[in-house]
Amino acid sequence: MAKRIGVLTSGGDAPGMNAAVRTVVRAALHYNMEPWAIYRGYHGLIRGEMEPVSSRAVSGIIQRGGTILKSARSDQFRTPEGRAKAMDMLTKNGIESLIVIGGDGSFAGALALEELGMKVICIPATIDNDIACTDYSIGFDTAVNNVMDAVNKIRDTASSHERVYVVEVMGRDSGYIALYSGLAGGADVILIPEVPYDVDQVCQQIRRANEQGKTYNIVMVAEGVKPVSGVDTGESPSMQIGRYIQEKTGYDTRITILGHIQRGGAPTVRDRLLASRLAYHAIELIYQGKSGKMLGEVDQVVKSFDLSYALAQEKELNLDYYHLSNILSSI
Repeated sequence: MAKRIGVLTSGGDAPGMNAAVRTVVRAALHYNMEPWAIYRGYHGLIRGEMEPVSSRAVSGIIQRGGTILKSARSDQFRTPEGRAKAMDMLTKNGIESLIVIGGDGSFAGALALEELGMKVICIPATIDNDIACTDYSIGFDTAVNNVMDAVNKIRDTASSHERVYVVEVMGRDSGYIALYSGLAGGADVILIPEVPYDVDQVCQQIRRANEQGKTYNIVMVAEGVKPVSGVDTGESPSMQIGRYIQEKTGYDTRITILGHIQRGGAPTVRDRLLASRLAYHAIELIYQGKSGKMLGEVDQVVKSFDLSYALAQEKELNLDYYHLSNILSSI
């Protein structure tokens, strides 16, 4: 009987997950393996929500955002009993290898299953792009393009009404979305968790731009930046920053929180290609009998890393982009 493999998506959804699932299924069939879909991540795994999946079942999904396999949190899986039950479900259904598509929390769950004896391969998919050992994670490129499209629209209104717009984007611990979309979208100020900021300096920069003839400003803020020092209003940092700018400069200021719109929509070409390449190599690793690996793209080459090693690394933001944004916005 063909080797039976399972695939699940876990954590926050990311555009391109469906492209990865599609490739996992069709590449598995190419290697005479039997792919099984596991629904709702580890939550569904514990409940036995799984079934064999055919090539036709993944037709027409490469262009869809989100994940057809769904995703859900599972407090039960965090317990030894829950992980044991998940392992039992995999064994009972004859699944010999598991492909996990998600972020570092999902990878930690995969590592726990490997310690119980399951063969696992992980594919990075998170719009935050905060997973080490890969230049890009599935979903990041689509997310920053979504943000850039929104900023382009916001700029039309900002320039029409001569306002300052504070735009909050996702990134609780990572400034990748704010930095990349801010630089590409021509933001005047970019605030990220990795770099401390002085809100008074932000105000000075906005005033200076106004004195030089600029009539509007875009301030890009990652949701994970620290609150404004000395300001305790109970609001989010972006709300504090926006109110502070208006009070100190007198400029009409608006705060826009983009929220989950960043996650949605059809994946970009880059995300579809990345997802397809990583998923194909995941099947190759399984065919070779490998386990405990994470796949990543480094300098446009797909490479595999020990999962335990990848989880122990911290991804560093390329601050060259940050310095470049400061130069471009100061002229």
